[in-house]
Amino acid sequence: MLKIHIICVGRLKEKFWREACEEYAKRLSGYCVLKITELGDEKAPEGVSDREKEKILSREGERILAAAEGNGVLWALDIKGESMDSETFSTQIDSLAVSGASALQLVIGGSFGLSKEVLGAAARRISFSAMTYPHQLMRVILLEQLYRAFRISRGEPYHK
Repeated sequence: MLKIHIICVGRLKEKFWREACEEYAKRLSGYCVLKITELGDEKAPEGVSDREKEKILSREGERILAAAEGNGVLWALDIKGESMDSETFSTQIDSLAVSGASALQLVIGGSFGLSKEVLGAAARRISFSAMTYPHQLMRVILLEQLYRAFRISRGEPYHK
């Protein structure tokens, strides 16, 4: 069974985000071993300089890479990444399992995105949209798409 490790910058504070994630985690339990690691985000004042943004990204990036497990394939969620539909996403996950990968690690960055180091370490950069989403919503979207991907790969019905 494929291990899925989601590494997120930021915590789910609101109950409705936690409940949505718990629901998808429960659904995914029949398809994969899911682990979610929440990392604290760096506090940034309004009007932060570009230099300070880079420092924040670097500190968050260090924590992300420290949380990543050495034997897993790392994919970064990046607005500038590769766009794909749900069927292609499902096929890409299946390809990992067939190639012998035992774990897939997916990274969701904080409010400034991901550091160059994290993007450079990623085997793939994927985009779910050209739009920007809050990290809490992105986590729900990612979990839903993972669930959809497993349903697609097994030929099970799922609402379109």
